[in-house]
Amino acid sequence: MKKDLRFSFGKNWQQFLKHLDDTRIQRAEKSLCKMLDTTGLEGKNFIDIGCGSGLFSLAAVRLKAKRIHSFDYDIQSVACAQELKNKYFGNDLNPHTNGCSVGVGVNWTVERGSVLDKEYLNSLGQFDVVYSWGVLHHTGSMWQAFENIVPMVKTGGKLFIAIYNDQGKTSRRWKTVKQIYNFLPGIFRIFILIPAFIRIWGPAIIRDFLHARPFHSWRNYKNDSRGMSPWRDVVDWVGGYPFETAKPEKIIQFFEKKGFTLDKIITCGRGYGNNEFVFRK
Repeated sequence: MKKDLRFSFGKNWQQFLKHLDDTRIQRAEKSLCKMLDTTGLEGKNFIDIGCGSGLFSLAAVRLKAKRIHSFDYDIQSVACAQELKNKYFGNDLNPHTNGCSVGVGVNWTVERGSVLDKEYLNSLGQFDVVYSWGVLHHTGSMWQAFENIVPMVKTGGKLFIAIYNDQGKTSRRWKTVKQIYNFLPGIFRIFILIPAFIRIWGPAIIRDFLHARPFHSWRNYKNDSRGMSPWRDVVDWVGGYPFETAKPEKIIQFFEKKGFTLDKIITCGRGYGNNEFVFRK
C-alpha cells in the first residue's frame, strides 16, 4: 500500500452538520461542563485542537469562554467549523444562538494548523482549557503531539484529551481494517463499513430487541455520547487513519512527568473506544 493513507475527516463532519440541532449542541455543552467540573467557561481561554465539525468550539462559545481558538489539519474540517461560526455568530445576536447572549465581539478564531507544528503552536500562546477529543491518535505521531501541547496549558489550567484504548491484537486488526478502508476507492468502502457496523452495533441492537425496546440505544445515542451521530461515529472509527493507541496508565505517566495531575478519567474498559482524561497543570 504505497498510497498515502489519511482519512478525510472533514467529509464526514460535513454530513454530520446536516443533522446538527440544538439538542446535540446542548449535549456537547453538558459533556464539557461535566468533565471539566464547571458550569461555564466565563473568562477562560479555550483551544480546540483538531476541531473537526466545530461543535465543541461552538459549545465553548455558548459557555461564555473569553477566547476560542479552533484549528484542524483537515481543510474541510476547518470549513465545517467556519460554517458553524458563520451560522450562529455571523450577525449580531443571530436567532440561531437560542438566546445565548453572545454575538457581538465573539472572539472565536478558526484556521488551519497542525499540532505537529511547534512554531505554529508557540504563536498561539497559552490557554486555560486545552481540548483535543479523539484527535491526537490520528496525527501519525501521537507522542510528539503530546509533547507539543504541554506548553500550551497555563499553570492551573486543564488539559482534556481522549485517546484510543490499546487492545493489543484487536487494535492491530482494526488498524489493518482502517488501512484497507482508506486504500479502497470510495464506492467499495461500503463493503468494509457494513461488516464493521454489524460488529459494533449488532450486540446493542439485539439486546434492545430482547428487552422489547427496538433501537433504543441508536435513538438515544446523541443523548449519551456528547451529542454525536451514531452512523457518523462508525464511519469515523472505521476510516480513522493514521491510527495509534495507548494504555491509560502510559498516558497518565507521561503527563505526570510533565507536571500534570490527573483530575478525572473515564475509560472504555476493554472496549475499542476512547479513554477520556482531564489533567490539571
